[in-house]
Amino acid sequence: MDFPLDHIRNIGIAAHIDAGKTTMTERMLFYSGVTHKIGEVHEGNTVTDWMEQERERGITITSAATQCDWNLDGQPFRLNIIDTPGHVDFTVEVNRSLRVLDGLVFIFSAVDGVEPQSETNWRLADGYGVPRIAFINKMDRPGADFNQVVQDIRTKLGANALPLQVPVGEAETFEGVIDLITQKALFWDLADRGMVIREAPVPPELVEVVNKVRRQLLEEISLYDETLLEQYLSDPGSVDPNALYRVLRQAVCAGKIVPVLCGSAYKNKGVQPCLDAVCRFLPAPADLDAVKGVHPRTGEQVLRKPDPSAPFCALVFKIVADPFVGHLSFLRIYSGRVEAGNQVLNVRTGNKERITRMYLMHANKPTTIREARAGDILAAVGLQQVRTGDTLCTPESPVLLESMVFPEPVISLAIEPKTQHDLDNLNQALERLAEEDPTFRVAFNPETNQTIVSGMGELHLEIILSRLEREFGVAVNKGRPQVNYKEALTTTTRHRECLDAQYGTTHLFAELEFELGPTDAEFHSSEAFISGKSRMQFEWAVQNDAVDAAYREPIRAAFSSMLNNGVLAGYSLESMKVRVTGGQMHPTDSKPPAFERCAVLGYRSAAPKCDPRLLEPVMKVEVVTPSEFIGAVLSDLNRRRGVPQGQESRSGDAVAIQAEVPLSGLFGYVTDLRTLTTGRAVANLTFSHYAPAPDPVAQAVIDRVRGHIRPPAP
Repeated sequence: MDFPLDHIRNIGIAAHIDAGKTTMTERMLFYSGVTHKIGEVHEGNTVTDWMEQERERGITITSAATQCDWNLDGQPFRLNIIDTPGHVDFTVEVNRSLRVLDGLVFIFSAVDGVEPQSETNWRLADGYGVPRIAFINKMDRPGADFNQVVQDIRTKLGANALPLQVPVGEAETFEGVIDLITQKALFWDLADRGMVIREAPVPPELVEVVNKVRRQLLEEISLYDETLLEQYLSDPGSVDPNALYRVLRQAVCAGKIVPVLCGSAYKNKGVQPCLDAVCRFLPAPADLDAVKGVHPRTGEQVLRKPDPSAPFCALVFKIVADPFVGHLSFLRIYSGRVEAGNQVLNVRTGNKERITRMYLMHANKPTTIREARAGDILAAVGLQQVRTGDTLCTPESPVLLESMVFPEPVISLAIEPKTQHDLDNLNQALERLAEEDPTFRVAFNPETNQTIVSGMGELHLEIILSRLEREFGVAVNKGRPQVNYKEALTTTTRHRECLDAQYGTTHLFAELEFELGPTDAEFHSSEAFISGKSRMQFEWAVQNDAVDAAYREPIRAAFSSMLNNGVLAGYSLESMKVRVTGGQMHPTDSKPPAFERCAVLGYRSAAPKCDPRLLEPVMKVEVVTPSEFIGAVLSDLNRRRGVPQGQESRSGDAVAIQAEVPLSGLFGYVTDLRTLTTGRAVANLTFSHYAPAPDPVAQAVIDRVRGHIRPPAP
């Protein structure tokens, strides 16, 4: 923990599923000396995929934190690494990791290029402003095309992708890479598992290509520094590599350039230059601007510089239910320092809690530490009331950092405990799992006496139920998956509601006049709505103090609570606009509860007049199939109400078919697709948007929810 701030790198490994993230992480740990045996995903012995389900399925489910040290030009660097999942159902793990990371190594398959989940994760990184390095993996695979993937990154992701290497061969002829800055060819001896790099001159047949690409590289980098530009224009051969590194680092940290490297992690080629690039180009905590927050009492902006001597400030980005120590709270420290035994303030609750122990995590293996400081990522024990997104700080210098916003679940299941023993432990187990995963929701349906669990997809809920049984010993029966629909108000109505009633010994009076309907286009395109921070556009347009402004917040809160109470089938509203225009008060009987109750009653009366519509989640589907099955795949997608969006050729005779398909038509789709194409096609499903459901579909859903038609037995 004694590394200077400018020698620390907090990085993540992200990509589409099966692009090689975990394989890359394993090589980083091996070459840095952390492990002495390379773990393999297909053998189920990797460090970061430590859960039983991860090793059984060969996929990453939960993000895992680990560390390694790397020497660059004789200087030691500490790398805090988070290996993130690639499956769309676990995007939340990528989301909350990006919130606390300073840089990202983005892995692309040299065969498949930019895939749907690559786009999703790239956009998340754009939202958090995280600088990136691209590593094009699987250069040894048939169909590998380095230049095409670079072009994909530029066109599909809108990134300024700048190759720093040229591959020596592709597919079965891939031997190594040529470093364009040093103009040296690098080869790896597979007999020593890639431990030794052999440098050689550029092969004669590649000299012309290398000179051309290097010239483009120098032209692009020199645009970001006047001194370098003058030197390049006067004598291109005199440009110092260290000057190139310095200017390139500035451009990468500013998000203006994405350096591109290549290799084959599985064949142990290209990993060490990637580690060098992480240390050379990605930002250290000291390079970052001061993190912005607000004072919890005054609302004034507060800045916290990445300085160990500043007041302590950290963000809880993940919670894990550990069977031995209880809550493990993962923290990113932005300023100051903290020791085991220190008392910290949880700004959300206003309570002080004590950190009893602190660990550096190597996947699921802890190493005890006594102190941590700005720039560190660690796990803490002793914090009982924290949630994901909470700010912890010094009680004397409170600050509230921006929290995280997570997507709403799109699929639900009804579950019932199998035995009385399971019933006794079910609620506690579900509560622990919901604390860990902000996209996993639990509710109880009193009409059916069933527990409803909701998540981001079938695999997500399948993993949750598997963990219920394995980790908590709770077995359940499950029902059929159900789609999480939404509702939308499509027209605006004006309504007046009067509450004049006796509640026990208290008489309440309140009268409100308001407009209720869809949000304005400006609000719908605002950052607050798109990020999920706000779904209600609230305007206070009361004239002549007809309603005291002191009641504004209770009225707003009451309408906001109705966002989760749609009038068609009880689904949450996508958004709504409320404009309060008038009302009436009573000198003694008008109180905040009166206006809250009046707002709720007014919403229930007005919402049915706003032409409410049912919205269904629509998925973006990409199917990569041999050309002989195109007709069958398109016919099947059409049967599922899919709308084709286009096709493009892939390596060999494969074709990628893009379509938008309602989620309700995709249950079991991957299995059906395998049957349809004799196991030769693969599908990638990514959430796209909510769209109005056709009237017959909407009516069937509403009837089922209201009990007019009972769903078939599981």
